[in-house]
Amino acid sequence: MGGVRPLPLLLATGIAVATLGTAACSSDDGAAASGKVDVVAAFYPLQFVAERVGGDAVKVTNLAQPGVEPHDLELQPKQLAGIADADLSLYLAGFQPAVDEAVEAEAKDRAFDVATVQPLSDAPEEAHEEGEKEEHANEGKDPHVWLDPTRLAAIADKVAERLGSVDKDNADAYEDRATALRKELATLDTEFETGLKTCDRRDIVTSHAAFGYLAAKYNLNQVPISGVSPEAEPNPQQVAEVAALAKEKGVTTIFFETLVSPKVAETLAKEVGAKAEVLDPIEGLASDAAPGTDYLSVMRQNLGKLRAALSCR
Repeated sequence: MGGVRPLPLLLATGIAVATLGTAACSSDDGAAASGKVDVVAAFYPLQFVAERVGGDAVKVTNLAQPGVEPHDLELQPKQLAGIADADLSLYLAGFQPAVDEAVEAEAKDRAFDVATVQPLSDAPEEAHEEGEKEEHANEGKDPHVWLDPTRLAAIADKVAERLGSVDKDNADAYEDRATALRKELATLDTEFETGLKTCDRRDIVTSHAAFGYLAAKYNLNQVPISGVSPEAEPNPQQVAEVAALAKEKGVTTIFFETLVSPKVAETLAKEVGAKAEVLDPIEGLASDAAPGTDYLSVMRQNLGKLRAALSCR
């Protein structure tokens, strides 16, 4: 998925061990020095969960920096060393092949695949691009589980369990914070349920098929221009079919993402007489995100944009 070109793992791992292994163990701000549980999160939503559930007892490192498309993550030697040394690595198998490979080689017994919490849903059939190859067990599945707040709550509960198994002294505190986060996510879920209950339209046209869980949860119909991978280029037939449906359904907004080019969405919007607007899949925060921006605030921004696009009352 995506155009991942990771460093050859054995070479990169060798570099990491040779140049950074000692530093990773002796760093003044490292988890060992601070007494905190060292957690590596593969991308932002997992960072959000780890920080909220872990609190002051954990030190969380996000492998995907703000403004960087996480599908395309290329691990640097220091990041490989971080995975090897972490007490717990959180990842989603199939989403970032470079992370999958590093976990398999360096941290298999200290990693948690959040895709195992609940079965992943199939990506829509129209989103499978011609020529796609099976590369992993989750090929053809939609990885964007965090866009359903109830699924993210289930992940948070399991993260609390894993942290508790690593740090038994704080197990109850992890469970309490996961319970608090679950309540916040339940409130968010209710806001979406109420806010999207009565709308003039229910079709959302998106630049790629990232919103299947959100659409299924709130009775919307996702119409993706291209597939699960944001790098996939739609063929002319796909674009023509989406354009025809958008005109038929009176679609007023074509959604594109924060971290990829809006060109296709803008072109389609112009063709059908709609506007192009950001709908954030929250794979990562934007590099210019305002202070205090987090998963909850971005989801609420998404809700406002959906309500406007669908003429909800």
